[in-house]
Amino acid sequence: MADSPLELVTIVSQDFQENTFVARLRPRTDCVVLDPGMEPEQIEDYLQRAGLVPAAILLTHGHADHIAGCGQLKHRWPQCPIVIGRGDSLKLEDATKNLSALFGFFVTSPPADHLVQHGDVYSAAGFDFHVLEVPGHSAGHVVYLWKGQRPFVAFVGDVIFAGSVGRTDFPDGDAEQLIRHIHGTLFTLPDDTVLYPGHGPATTVGYEKRYNPFARL
Repeated sequence: MADSPLELVTIVSQDFQENTFVARLRPRTDCVVLDPGMEPEQIEDYLQRAGLVPAAILLTHGHADHIAGCGQLKHRWPQCPIVIGRGDSLKLEDATKNLSALFGFFVTSPPADHLVQHGDVYSAAGFDFHVLEVPGHSAGHVVYLWKGQRPFVAFVGDVIFAGSVGRTDFPDGDAEQLIRHIHGTLFTLPDDTVLYPGHGPATTVGYEKRYNPFARL
């Protein structure tokens, strides 16, 4: 919406085409960084050019392509907390659990400063994010829902994409669980809720309910 205070910038890491989101509420100069990916120098450069200071690093889950930038950002802004779902926290410091070892490189992150779970509200940079647990792609995967404007905005990580859903063939994946939670959690949100996934373009709840062939029960 043209009159919305929300400013949202997407920074794509080329290796996995992973979306990092930087969100702020104008005219504030603090922001949140969601899922910092494999090219943290791009994120740091943008924050410096825009004159923004991260108030939190929010992680939807602990897979390597979503956490690889945490170390560099935490080094630059040591007071900025790393936030992740309780069920995925061990992935941060373990290259096997976060799957980077599987792909032949070894990524780790500093440990979490704050753990969240379903029903929590995490506040930073003027945002109040409602935490929704949606396991299946990863056991501790969470979604961050912001209800500060209509339509609502949800950062959904690798739960659902435009026309697809997240992989479930990793060690703690579960296809049945993922689809059940998509329907029981995401698809209960208003149809116009905008979904910002970890890969690919944004979509809406209503569109995916109608047209996503992988999200059917």
